[in-house]
Amino acid sequence: MGLNFVEFVFFFYMFLGLYMLSFFVIVFLKNKKDLFNYPKSKVEGVSIVMPCYNEADSIGEAIESLLALDYPKDKLEIIVVDDQSKDNSADVVRKYCKKYKNVKLIINSRNSGGAAEPTNLGVKSAKYDYIAVADADSMPKQDALRKMIGFLQNDSSVGAVTCSVLVKNPENNLQRMQAVEYSVIAFTRKLLDMVDAVYVTPGPFALYRKKILFEVGLFDTKNMTQDIEIVWRLLSHGYKARMCLATSVYTKSPDKFKKWFKQRIRWNIGGTQTLLKYAPLIMKKGILGAFIVPFFAVSLFLGLIGLSLFSYLLVKRILVTYFVTEYSVYADVTLIHFQNLQDFTFAPSLLNYFGFVLFILGTYFTLYGLAFIKDKELGKHKVFNISFYMVIYLALYPLVLIVSLYKFARGKYSW
Repeated sequence: MGLNFVEFVFFFYMFLGLYMLSFFVIVFLKNKKDLFNYPKSKVEGVSIVMPCYNEADSIGEAIESLLALDYPKDKLEIIVVDDQSKDNSADVVRKYCKKYKNVKLIINSRNSGGAAEPTNLGVKSAKYDYIAVADADSMPKQDALRKMIGFLQNDSSVGAVTCSVLVKNPENNLQRMQAVEYSVIAFTRKLLDMVDAVYVTPGPFALYRKKILFEVGLFDTKNMTQDIEIVWRLLSHGYKARMCLATSVYTKSPDKFKKWFKQRIRWNIGGTQTLLKYAPLIMKKGILGAFIVPFFAVSLFLGLIGLSLFSYLLVKRILVTYFVTEYSVYADVTLIHFQNLQDFTFAPSLLNYFGFVLFILGTYFTLYGLAFIKDKELGKHKVFNISFYMVIYLALYPLVLIVSLYKFARGKYSW
């Protein structure tokens, strides 16, 4: 007896999930000893560009974290580009400009509505050959620049470098679950680095080679996630992106569901924009077309497939139960004698088994990754937050994707 369509989709879903999990496990086992390695570096000038919009509450601390970097101050230039903030962000920056000669402020002539345009303004005014891009609500560790820059200095084919992005001071359960999420992402991103497949250099803190940024055309001002798009463009030009797991940057995560939901909508829309832009490169342009584009597509839509299957089976069970009950009442028969009773029982099946195995393996991989990262900010409620992350938090992703695709299709979205 052959598989019906739903069973085929389910097995395909299980195959993709197990394949991706197996891929990460194999890469980890092969490269376990090298994950925290980083190349030696030498001191060269770095211009740090920080786009800013309404960040008066955090930008002072962000600037101070850059000034505290373990790097010669005469080789650092900090350029804050204010995107016509409505608060007193610019005034806060001016105080640092008066106190430190290497801190500069640029006021954009308009509010661009995103981070790409002010970042490009900063890059164009930078005097050094290496560019760091930092968020106005993020704080890199003191050793971040020193440990990251060697990736650019020792390999001319590397155009960008990222590091672990972790949650700073998680105060509520939503932020603690994000702390779990960010640590898992850092772990898996380093595994992708081992196969030359880093596909994003997140905004909190990333390094670039200035001449390569100009060569490929700077950041895309029309993309909602310019930090993803720029890496795909670098890869399409033959360059590589690297990830330094030996250091990190701490960023403030959304503390309320509405902020979190809006952020994830932007991420999904930007990812969709990037995916559609580079989809024609499948099986072209090396690792970008051979792995990153299909991997990103599967990662983006895998949860949606799972939600669709769950919804279908749930609705089917409800309908079958309803009609069987109605039939039994009107025909004056008992449910236990109904011919299709097996349609709504919870008897073990091969499908249930595969689903359970995938969940257990995914949970173990998550726990191992968290132990490997050893993020001190995960907090004392670790077991509770990990449990909610695996069961509740991840279940929200398909719903976010559905809303994102709806907004994207209608063209109703903004930064």
